[in-house]
Amino acid sequence: IFHTELMDTKAARPFSFSFNTSDYRILLMDQDQGRLYLGSREYLVALDMHNVNKEPLIIHWPASAKRKGECQMTGKGRQGECANFVRLIEPWNRTHLYTCGTGAYQPICTFINRGWRAEDYLFRLVSGYMDSGKGKCSYDPKQENVAVLINGNLYAGVHIDFMSTDAALFRTMGGRTAIRTEQYDSRWLNEPVFIQIQQIPDSAEKNDDKLYFFFREKSLDTNGGASPTVLARVGRVCLNDEGGQKSLVNRWTTFLKARLVCSVIGDDGVETSFDELRDVFIQPTQDERNPMVYALFTTAGSVFKGSAVCVYSMADVRNVFNGPFAHKHGHNYQWTEYTGKIPYPRPGTCPGGTFTPGIQSSKNFSDEAVNFIRSHPLMFHSVYPIHRRPLVVKTGVDYRYTALVVDQVDAVDGRYEVLFLGTDRGTVQKVIVLPKDPTSMEELTLEEVEVFRLSPFLFMLLQQQLYVSSDAGLTQVSLHRCGVYGRACSDCCLARDPYCAWDGESCSAFTPSTKRRSRRQDVKHGDPLRQCRGFNAKVEKRLRETVQFGVEGSSTFLECQPRSPQATVKWLFQREGKRKVVRKKDNSKNKNPPR
Repeated sequence: IFHTELMDTKAARPFSFSFNTSDYRILLMDQDQGRLYLGSREYLVALDMHNVNKEPLIIHWPASAKRKGECQMTGKGRQGECANFVRLIEPWNRTHLYTCGTGAYQPICTFINRGWRAEDYLFRLVSGYMDSGKGKCSYDPKQENVAVLINGNLYAGVHIDFMSTDAALFRTMGGRTAIRTEQYDSRWLNEPVFIQIQQIPDSAEKNDDKLYFFFREKSLDTNGGASPTVLARVGRVCLNDEGGQKSLVNRWTTFLKARLVCSVIGDDGVETSFDELRDVFIQPTQDERNPMVYALFTTAGSVFKGSAVCVYSMADVRNVFNGPFAHKHGHNYQWTEYTGKIPYPRPGTCPGGTFTPGIQSSKNFSDEAVNFIRSHPLMFHSVYPIHRRPLVVKTGVDYRYTALVVDQVDAVDGRYEVLFLGTDRGTVQKVIVLPKDPTSMEELTLEEVEVFRLSPFLFMLLQQQLYVSSDAGLTQVSLHRCGVYGRACSDCCLARDPYCAWDGESCSAFTPSTKRRSRRQDVKHGDPLRQCRGFNAKVEKRLRETVQFGVEGSSTFLECQPRSPQATVKWLFQREGKRKVVRKKDNSKNKNPPR
């Protein structure tokens, strides 16, 4: 569906307030107040989640004129970087938010008073308070950073210097020791790009709680081009890490990382790896310790364009972190499995946790354990996706996926995972993946809509609506447009959209609580003959018949556009008393001389 058609359906609502800004980023969703918080160039915006254009609250937060001038004196600013790009908004307490921006290459942070309730219409900076954003927000607006506030401590993956040469995972604020990854040690981090960060408990023991972070970094081994130049990683640290006593002072003593693999083997036996991690969506489950990790990848380089989505289980991630460590050894100095003695406590174990109840602080770790993790932060085994294959693969196209969110939808015939995939062309694809047979899956693109014209997606969030942002703006998009699938039960059934079902009169939004027997839906098979028996007779009376005249011996152009990608078109015409079926490859057009 093109942009103009999408707007005509009233299924999308762009944020229409115009002010001099750009680089819109969805930074926080506040379900208690029903608000969506945006950061952009020199502005903070609070929006109503139900209607993004209903009384938005706007804060203008520019860098000072003096600071902008100092920034421009350094040679920056040719592309507008000498401004305050808001990059962080996190909940501090019931009434306040904590926010940080690039501050024209001098990061700054402050608090926002949002009031107790949305009805207070309160959204303003706390006057007289300004804090340094170093270790919380990157200097360069082009450098990605991630952050999360946990119990008053801010954990952030950022670049902390003007030239963006020093990247680290930081902990600042709160009552715990300020701590970071080892500085200028490529074994720990090698020019990383941080993608996602989230606390995930490992056991019922709170001291085992860990922070997992996802990033990509440059590979230390290129092997003359035989190895990938960029690798996707998952890393973790213990939340209660206080650093070492003698070694790794004010440094993480529990930092570990492992490679995330997402690849597919073609019919020719050649393996294609998707190594550029672009986005990560963590889908909660009933067990908070075992969410599903959806990761979006693209191929490295510009010669071959491809994207893939791989799904990982936390059980597989933990198995890798509990496995052997990587070690460089031999005359070629290659990565091998470390087979020597592992010190106690095992590197990466949290103090005071299930396996170390007698060690109450990381400062009490043995020197052997601390020195080992300093030189062996990498695990030998990689994390492979479930079934060891991608969930979605897209190659041979002129676009790449850039953003990902996942929704769980209950349909008549079961629960489905619906993927919303944003592209660098400004479109969103709605995709479901179904089991085709015991060894393969079937990928179905339910629809593709153009939300922004040729503007890559930056962020996507999902909460009964889809919220998408780009450099150009923000748009609120409905999860379904059931009416576009047509006015027949068969059209609705063929769409195989779990959000939609035939209600006896039209294709409309499906809710599991609906008890009407006339609801017809078949996501798994899309079989209208079985589902719609007796329903199409009513609708056929309302169908429009088009008569088109032609001149014998000349060509006539006929067109029939199916409303669902799953529907096919068959052309039938009579010739000399015989009936013949003509199938066209594009399923939509037929060009024949009339008879």
